[in-house]
Amino acid sequence: MSWEKKTLDQLGSVSRGKSKHRPRNDPKLFGGQYPFIQTADVKNANFYITEYSDTYNETGLAQSKLWDVGTLCITIAANIADTGILAIPACFPDSIIGFIPYGGISDVRFVKYCFDMLQQDCKQISQGTAQDNLSWQKLSTIEFPAPPIETQRRIADILSAYDDLIENNRKQIKLLEEAAQRLYKEWFVDLRFPGHEHTKIVDGVPEGWGIKPLSSIADVIMGQSPKSEFYNQTGEGLPFHQGVGSYGNRFVKDETYSTAFTRIAESGSILFSVRAPVGRLNITKNKIVIGRGVAAINHKNGFQSFLFYMLKERFFKDNLVGNGSIFASISKDELLNQQFMMPCKDTIAQYNKVAQSIDDKIATSDRQIELLTQARDRLLPKLMGGEVKV
Repeated sequence: MSWEKKTLDQLGSVSRGKSKHRPRNDPKLFGGQYPFIQTADVKNANFYITEYSDTYNETGLAQSKLWDVGTLCITIAANIADTGILAIPACFPDSIIGFIPYGGISDVRFVKYCFDMLQQDCKQISQGTAQDNLSWQKLSTIEFPAPPIETQRRIADILSAYDDLIENNRKQIKLLEEAAQRLYKEWFVDLRFPGHEHTKIVDGVPEGWGIKPLSSIADVIMGQSPKSEFYNQTGEGLPFHQGVGSYGNRFVKDETYSTAFTRIAESGSILFSVRAPVGRLNITKNKIVIGRGVAAINHKNGFQSFLFYMLKERFFKDNLVGNGSIFASISKDELLNQQFMMPCKDTIAQYNKVAQSIDDKIATSDRQIELLTQARDRLLPKLMGGEVKV
């Protein structure tokens, strides 16, 4: 089946976000009630954009624009052609394009799925000499399938059923992580750990505990990006991760693993961002090569769940340590010398057992997300190409 093709401006109104004030990070623009969406917020959204990293006040709004719920946000700089649909009214800068569908002509969900399918094409035409940039001139050359609106809606309904399940699993993961973090705070910040009623507190520290550096319980491997000639996109070797949330399509070949050009994170390692900003956390499911924006951290006695939530408790609030001249950054020595209250080994083991059971449930939900994503992505081109009738 062959459908008519149309450019984006034939499907709806298209315009860039506004952020006219310079400098853009002027503090007097921020801290109000108006969500300010940035490219990273679009990238991190699953389907609908509900979370944001900052807010504008009245001054910020005056030099920007408040976009309505249902606007499709399309990134054209930094993260190229990532998309998300606003579930809240929000402002965004000119590194994001806003798309509003024409009634009876296009369904915003369908257009988003078109971008999901064509994102790699968008990236290929956006290559610049200094930084990838997808201008409107480039974006306007892309043609999208434009079946009748009823067909668009049926396709969007089918695909969004997968995204709804993915979002439910994401919410479940968030609740589980919050439960483990609350337990950590109860035990190790509020000091209401099992047996606390019978434990002597000396100078604010339970007997048998102590203030110790991270180096006393953990090993740290700092990432180092390989030279460009060692990369490939054919799947040879190990996946390469430049950042904690980076899941690119680059790989590093086997013969470079033991050289000074690479650093390896084993499966189950805690990934820790060491710059821009410091302290973002994740756990790698596979053995990977890590770039210079990442450190891999492992507990010396295998208490990874305890270590993860200990680091999260510190860096969730205080995520800008270090003395980087351009980015907020932290060196290996600075990281290893970070001081923490260290419980006795038995209490750590007891918490780790409980937290690990929570993390196992998180891993199950994460696997469900992976399977649902794969199923949706297999179905996407078949629906868009008319191979599967709706």
